[in-house]
Amino acid sequence: MKIKFTLISIIFTSLTYAQQIANSNMESWDNLGLTTEEPTNWNGFKSGTGGLVSFGSQQVEQSTAIRANATGMYCARIWSKSTLGVVANGTLTLGQINMGSTTASSALNFNYSKTADTLFSEPISNVPDSAVFWAKYTAGSGQQARIHAIVHDSFDVHDPIDAASQPHVVARAELNYAPTGGNWVRFSTPFVYEVQTGQMPTPQFILMTFATNKNPGGGAANDEVLIDDIELIYNASSVNELHAAVQLYYSSVHGLMAKDIPMDTKLSVYSISGQLVKQAEVAQFLGKTLPSGQYILKFEGKTQKLFIP
Repeated sequence: MKIKFTLISIIFTSLTYAQQIANSNMESWDNLGLTTEEPTNWNGFKSGTGGLVSFGSQQVEQSTAIRANATGMYCARIWSKSTLGVVANGTLTLGQINMGSTTASSALNFNYSKTADTLFSEPISNVPDSAVFWAKYTAGSGQQARIHAIVHDSFDVHDPIDAASQPHVVARAELNYAPTGGNWVRFSTPFVYEVQTGQMPTPQFILMTFATNKNPGGGAANDEVLIDDIELIYNASSVNELHAAVQLYYSSVHGLMAKDIPMDTKLSVYSISGQLVKQAEVAQFLGKTLPSGQYILKFEGKTQKLFIP
């Protein structure tokens, strides 16, 4: 039986509530000891849907292999599995996994927020500044695990994001990371606003997914990720104003876009190491794409981080 609950924590330096993901420390579990065991509020293949749901295997379990000084007793272990040469990534999501094809990269395979079902959706009303989590990743050299978090409105958004989902995305955070050498590592990845044509959608849900490989069907059998202590970090000075304060946006579809800022404003784009990439008026940047990486945007005395996967 799947259980759903909501956890809200208070940022004491603000009069607003900063929402956190329920069971983010992986301490509560459903169906322990069964092949359907999953962390409460999170979902794997055994609670999936789709035409191939009967072939879904157990690829998540409770683990006591926690890091030193961890806050709890358990973490989640997800692992990949190979069947007849086809690798299924270990996957853990706040939404539901749809299994529609034996081809790993098929558009029929996706995770999605099932907004009408509290078991497969996670409400949120503000965009976090970043997502933080602890992970221990074991895989072959050159492989990368992945986290992808999407803040969206009341639409049943898909991950990977498809054309129907794109207009409903408010912001997203994603990070691909290498094996951690047998150690627990703390990771942090920022939320970056997406650009929409017309009015930006209102944040109502978050779809977060962890996978043993950044590529569908990537890696090898028995690659594994241990996951623990996920936290959403908010701008404590003004959670409610974060959405309105952002004036420059980047979309993988539309490139760099602007809101409520004069077109002749001087914009400087720096690499994360501080090297100037380009400096020009905002109008000259609009619609332009940038290579993958992390950037610092400076304009009108403001600084904004930009992450492009």
